[in-house]
Amino acid sequence: MRGPIAPPQVPLAASRAETFADLVQDSVERLERRWPQLADIDFLVLDVPRLDGAAAGWDETVPLGGTVTARDGRPARVVIYRRPVEIRSKGRDERAALVHEVVVEQVADLLGLTPETVDPRYGED
Repeated sequence: MRGPIAPPQVPLAASRAETFADLVQDSVERLERRWPQLADIDFLVLDVPRLDGAAAGWDETVPLGGTVTARDGRPARVVIYRRPVEIRSKGRDERAALVHEVVVEQVADLLGLTPETVDPRYGED
């Protein structure tokens, strides 16, 4: 028997990448209530960081996210790396908490603020 195990409207049918993107979107929406200017920032999910990491300034630790400042008419970007986050978390709740933590840290970096300023509940989980 071939074909989908569940109909498309059932959460089981969502891929891991889609589920992860939903976690990032939930986190962004949570922060946008407090920081409306985040609507002008692009939030992207990539599977892994580029291999030229030494040039990007990171050493042996694989980053969980990154930022790109706005320039030449392009909006600022926050990038979350799916696979490194998935590897460091067990289960959906832990993954959702880690995704939110990474989003908060990257937004704080982009805005020049502390993570606690961006989300007062940062680090409480």
